[in-house]
Amino acid sequence: MASSTGISTTSPSQDDLHLLMEQRRKKRKQSNRDSARRSRMRKQKHFDDLTAQLQSLHKENDLILNQINVTTQHYLKLHAHNSILIAQKTELAQTLHSFNHIIKLINATNHYYHHHNDNKTNNNFITPMHTSFLNHPIVATADNMCLW
Repeated sequence: MASSTGISTTSPSQDDLHLLMEQRRKKRKQSNRDSARRSRMRKQKHFDDLTAQLQSLHKENDLILNQINVTTQHYLKLHAHNSILIAQKTELAQTLHSFNHIIKLINATNHYYHHHNDNKTNNNFITPMHTSFLNHPIVATADNMCLW
């Protein structure tokens, strides 16, 4: 075919067009296969990463649970010990209160005794020889009970 410009162009034949379309189709199919393979590889890598992360999180979770158990046991021991110390503190406070009360009574008795017996010299109600009973608990037993 001749054109007005003087350049001849030939149109491709039907077989050439069919061959060209077949090559494009094969190339597109191969490209799609490659893309699908890369996509599967990305998905597999993502799955493997998630699996590794899951295992790591399970290990971390186990460590944290162990730490919680150890801390809880330590807390329970300290709580029990604290309860014992509180009971001892209460008991000691009551003992101190009792001793202070006894001292006040002794002082009041000594003051009364000195006030009413001014003419007697150094004849105290409580003397160092009489203080040994202060260190002993006051316990009533059948041996030391006095029935009036």
